[in-house]
Amino acid sequence: MSRARVAAVDCGTNTVKLLVGEVVDGALVELARESRMVRLGQGVDRTGRLDEAALARAFAALDEYADLLRHHDVARVRFCATSATRDAANADVFTAGVRARLGVEPEVLPGAAEAALSFAGAVRHLHERPDGPVLVVDIGGGSTELVLGRAGGAGEAGAVTHARSADVGSVRLHERLLHDDPATPEQVAACRAAVDAALDEVVASVGAGGGDVDGERVPVTDAVALVGVAGTVTTVAAHVLGLSSYDRRAIDQSVVATGDVLAAVDELVAMSAEQRRQLPYVHPGRADVLDAGALVLGQVVRRVGLPTLTVSEADILDGIAWSLVDA
Repeated sequence: MSRARVAAVDCGTNTVKLLVGEVVDGALVELARESRMVRLGQGVDRTGRLDEAALARAFAALDEYADLLRHHDVARVRFCATSATRDAANADVFTAGVRARLGVEPEVLPGAAEAALSFAGAVRHLHERPDGPVLVVDIGGGSTELVLGRAGGAGEAGAVTHARSADVGSVRLHERLLHDDPATPEQVAACRAAVDAALDEVVASVGAGGGDVDGERVPVTDAVALVGVAGTVTTVAAHVLGLSSYDRRAIDQSVVATGDVLAAVDELVAMSAEQRRQLPYVHPGRADVLDAGALVLGQVVRRVGLPTLTVSEADILDGIAWSLVDA
């Protein structure tokens, strides 16, 4: 067994993801990467509890992952989860289930730690590392992370200068605001307004420079490059690229014009969930909430104002795995 063989689990509002990797000649070689749409955050915004059916879906996914960990003879595992798994009234049920299946405690990361892991996962993977501030946007089911920093040299994790979390995500916004299928123009406008209001709280209106990770707003217009990660971004990119299936190799490191991104957002939002589900690159479990996630991406792109978006298949999951390697 290699002591450098590690596994990272990222449990979000919509998905639970696994990465198993091993360090070979200074590179993290991917042995397995899996994602399951479990919608753990279903209804939490309304009820304050983790839904029983959602827990069952999550535990079924973790049973699969436990088999993979045994198969790959993993030495160390780190499990990071959304704050709902701590704050829900029945969070102890989830914690006990994770412990029983994987033998680890789920961590709910502080904002600064989550930002650093997301940034490291995205920028460490970039083929071309910009000479200037990089903004990483990570759109989840419950929130959207905006992280600004310097990429550094090849193989480096980079350094975060600003990071904030906006309380808007694909599941949260869809459940709150997009009640028709497809959403009405009034609902779309309300969703955009909600995203803008959330961004107003975390984004600086002008470039600021300096600052700290937990304090000041993020000066997004300081960025010379915008990097998008996670399923909403990669799915919108697949739509822009016109892929015949979801192809990670074609999506990863693709550079798409932001004008094309905004056009794709409008097209995807105008569709019904069933129409989106029929697209060959849309995961069936993402189809219903993709409208809200796409609207978040569109408003972020407008705020940043750069001509292109770089899309990365590497994200916080990779950052978690590297944190085990670097420890």
